[in-house]
Amino acid sequence: MGMNVQGRPTQQVAESVAPSSTFTGNRALQIEESLIFEKNAFDETGVDLPEPVGVNRLGAHARQSPINLPGLSEPETMRHYVRLSQKNFSIDSGPFPLGSCTMKHNPRLNEKMARLPGFADIHPLQPQSTVQGALELIDELAHWLLELTGMPAVAMSPKAGAHGELCGMMAIKAALIDRGEAKSRTRVLAPESAHGTNPATAAQCGFTVDAIPADETGRIDLEALRQKMGPDVAAIMVTNPNTCGLFERDIRAIADAVHEAGGYFYCDGANFNAIAGKVRPGDLGVDAMHINLHKTFSTPHGGGGPGAGPVVLSEALAPFAPVPYVVKEGGRYHLVETRRAAEAEGESHAGGRLTAFHGQMGMFVRALSYMLSHGGDGIRQAAEDAVLNANYVLARLKAEMTPAFDGYCMHECLFDDEFLKGTGVETIDFAKAMIDEGYHPMTMYFPLVVHGAMLIEPTESESKQELDRFCDALLSIARRAKAGDQSLKTAPHFAPRRRLDETGAARNPVLRWTPAE
Repeated sequence: MGMNVQGRPTQQVAESVAPSSTFTGNRALQIEESLIFEKNAFDETGVDLPEPVGVNRLGAHARQSPINLPGLSEPETMRHYVRLSQKNFSIDSGPFPLGSCTMKHNPRLNEKMARLPGFADIHPLQPQSTVQGALELIDELAHWLLELTGMPAVAMSPKAGAHGELCGMMAIKAALIDRGEAKSRTRVLAPESAHGTNPATAAQCGFTVDAIPADETGRIDLEALRQKMGPDVAAIMVTNPNTCGLFERDIRAIADAVHEAGGYFYCDGANFNAIAGKVRPGDLGVDAMHINLHKTFSTPHGGGGPGAGPVVLSEALAPFAPVPYVVKEGGRYHLVETRRAAEAEGESHAGGRLTAFHGQMGMFVRALSYMLSHGGDGIRQAAEDAVLNANYVLARLKAEMTPAFDGYCMHECLFDDEFLKGTGVETIDFAKAMIDEGYHPMTMYFPLVVHGAMLIEPTESESKQELDRFCDALLSIARRAKAGDQSLKTAPHFAPRRRLDETGAARNPVLRWTPAE
């Protein structure tokens, strides 16, 4: 028996067949955990509470049956939720390659700032004299958004991307009403690869949606666009860089064509992370664009929030921005909260109220913290690094996987399933195999214009070493598929619940736990 440099024995262990299961169901530190309702402690309680005294004022609303919640001790409760948390993938445990989502690292400094008592404890109904710092922060954040986009006005209150889209399209609708053209301009143009919220928002505002095809390079077919122009066109909704991860090279020509037809140019700002500090949308002819603060400027947006989607507006649409908005007068800040108050400020066509209160304060703090800590050069470098990382992933993977389009990409790279042809392995199998390798799958089957799409956005957060590990894992899966490894069809093999029937779960969800008979 030899010893290694740490003094540990290096005796050869005889080969043996590993057990397929354990008595507990655990796999070393991967602990099997039941539902909290399955712990069978309904007749117990983790705390001692005295019997209620006094008059029962619940009347007919008093509970008639047991609450049926398990009573666990503090250690049992803590262990349950810690074990569940260990089954979740997060940006803190590995890369989140979801394309079109910008799941970047969330700087802890921004979280610390958002938790400062003056921001975390703020209440929307406080007197404005007591929240001067918060109003100043909103005003400064608005200033930097205008600087980054080259636009003259911004609405801060939208709560997320889709809400921002609604704000922008409502401003366009209001402008058309003001021009007396709301009944004649009813058509909105949208690329076939647009985010699903784009046509949904246009329809919500009463417009009909007309799809624009892409050319062979994955960008808007400019000639097809021109053929669709007419006096009934209200607007175009374009994502740039687009959902295929490509910059629309004809963006100025697109804007000019829409403006010549009398329409407005709405830009979906979901991918602003690729161009922030590099390109100002206002210089591209944009009339309205939402900015996902929760994607570009901190706090990855997975998990349902928090979100914030300020909308920058051109000079033509600025009069139709919604209330409330911040105004500074005599060294003090206040909110203009009604249309009548806006008219008193000289905004004769100000839009109405879009939401109950003024946006998402927590995200405002995070976003401004991100901007101030990075500076203009840092924001520009983040965009450059995001594009560099995506092109590095594209260059490494194209030896085994098939890029959907030729040439360089922007912040995300797109592959189709051509490399899997004849293997019996599909995009869904490839994604499930990534789970076995410890990676969250990329965005699958989107955009719909690419068959078997796999959309990867590494963002600027990942180092070359991490990207190399990620690419090596994907290359190995691609080679296994081409070698006829049919075990990919049943992946993942090491996840706690193996492969689930996702279609069945979506169509027949079990939303209530019931005890076994």
